[in-house]
Amino acid sequence: MKFLDALVAGIAGTAAMTAFLYLLSFATRRVMKVIRILGTMLLNRTQADGSLSGDASTKVVGTLAHYAIGIFFALLYLALWDAGVGAITASWGLFFGFANGLAGMAVWFFFFMLHPHPPLIRLRTYLNTLIFAHIIFGFVATYTFYLLLQPAYDFWW
Repeated sequence: MKFLDALVAGIAGTAAMTAFLYLLSFATRRVMKVIRILGTMLLNRTQADGSLSGDASTKVVGTLAHYAIGIFFALLYLALWDAGVGAITASWGLFFGFANGLAGMAVWFFFFMLHPHPPLIRLRTYLNTLIFAHIIFGFVATYTFYLLLQPAYDFWW
């Protein structure tokens, strides 16, 4: 049952994070569409002008990879809580999200540096924004766990 809880929490957190990045991309006109960036890079489909691929298969691969990573992190949260590290609270969710953001920032940095033909985006802006996006992921995933597991304490303390 806990695996299904992690599945739902991972999907919810990833959806919230993705929505934040897409809304920010729309509002700022900057390339922050994580699913298209991930799919383009995984399939090595960066366009000749450095832009992202718009193919449906690129979006499918990016979506599957992004949500799989989100579910993995939700399972990691659950493992940490089961090991006695932290609790299913807002503050721990924000902290785990921040830690995820730092890890994600590092992974994305090296992915861009090692990729043979990465898309042309403002990497520093994208990487910094990922920290905030992961904080949203951590909060939403943790709150989803809280709602599903119904621990005997208040989420907000």
